[in-house]
Amino acid sequence: MGGLLKKLFAGILVGVLPVAVMAEATLMKTIPMNQKSLATYYVDAHLAGSGDAEFMVDTGAGYTTINERTLKRLVETKNASYVGELTGVMADGSHHRLPIYRIKRLVLGGDCVLTDVEAAVFPRDTRMLLGLTALEKAAPFVFSINPPTLGLSNCGALSG
Repeated sequence: MGGLLKKLFAGILVGVLPVAVMAEATLMKTIPMNQKSLATYYVDAHLAGSGDAEFMVDTGAGYTTINERTLKRLVETKNASYVGELTGVMADGSHHRLPIYRIKRLVLGGDCVLTDVEAAVFPRDTRMLLGLTALEKAAPFVFSINPPTLGLSNCGALSG
């Protein structure tokens, strides 16, 4: 009898698991990425209080980053608040003290809403990075290079 139950249970899992995976895939938002050079991919975004922007997707960056120009607009419109500072290690190995701000609302690809994303602030007009502080809010996520898309699972809905 135990063998029959195991086979029945295995049959149920085989039938249910693909349905569950397909159901989760249908909930995933697909955000197109633009390839700018051999291995850099960008997504279109909108920051409440700052407007349209472009972020380079960087799964190796612990923090999402914004530049000072963007931060100024976000703070002026009360769409970012100071959290603290960290010492960041740059790609070249250098260390820098960076302020951290919480961004109220970041919309990726036109309809994937992320709220309260922590971002490190880089000087002047530095390119902005979509790092793990944003990506983890939409996890699980899928980074695909063929076609270049970013699949995000836990997007909030657009409203007002």
